[in-house]
Amino acid sequence: METNLIKAILHLIKLPTIQILEMNDGKNRVNNQGKGLEEFIIDLFCGTVNESNELIRLEKRNELFSYIGNQNNPPDAMICAGDAIEIKKIETVGASIALNSSYPKAKLSSKSPMLAKSCISCEEWVEKDMIYVIGQIDKHSLKSLCFVYGADYAASLETYERIKLKIKQGILTIEGVEFSETKELGRVNKVDPLGITNLRIRGMWQIDNPIKVFNYIYKPKETSSFNLMVLINNDKYLKFSEEDRNELEKCEKNLKNFMIEDVRIKCPDNPAQLKDAKLITFFLK
Repeated sequence: METNLIKAILHLIKLPTIQILEMNDGKNRVNNQGKGLEEFIIDLFCGTVNESNELIRLEKRNELFSYIGNQNNPPDAMICAGDAIEIKKIETVGASIALNSSYPKAKLSSKSPMLAKSCISCEEWVEKDMIYVIGQIDKHSLKSLCFVYGADYAASLETYERIKLKIKQGILTIEGVEFSETKELGRVNKVDPLGITNLRIRGMWQIDNPIKVFNYIYKPKETSSFNLMVLINNDKYLKFSEEDRNELEKCEKNLKNFMIEDVRIKCPDNPAQLKDAKLITFFLK
């Protein structure tokens, strides 16, 4: 038994409208916005949105996921021998996504200092593809979902590390200030005469949401109650099993509001270069 992004899409488009819009199983299990979105996404990957037996839901998560984290440490979840998942909530379609102290990632590395020990040791892994999931929630209703791979969305690690290092080095050149080693940009000790106040210097990263970033290939239907956008580069798409791809492509023939398009997108490290990708869209009237 395994799960992946294609299976999550298939689970989503087969749900009744009310379950998508309210992100629940009919028993109001996940009705608060932030946590509710995370629970809903995990249930989509597990195929347990309709499962009312909590023990069965937990067993399925145990089988399919090696790690489910918390708000303080990325990622939010990792599929066993599969992708990592980061889930973000926005309230308006044009809103930027707050990443806090963690810059965007094309890939997730087990060497990242931001990861919890339990995340690093949960399975044997070195690097994982990263799925960013962005849900727009308006008045407890899910208006849109975007699934985008970090490789199609974020620049390479060196881009962000270079900026971070330059800022850190600049801070260290300030004279007459006592610094200490930290995973953050810096920490100034003993700011006051008593030597009891410290200053933590943290980065607060944010990124434009995928609907804005990829507006040259996708525009949500403004009159729809719900819009789904999924972007998968062709190299990744072909790594999914032929069975999963065939089932997804079969849905395009059977559902008028579901579409798979061949598109070309800008490479995050060099926008002059384009790469082939699949744009998968779904909407509810």
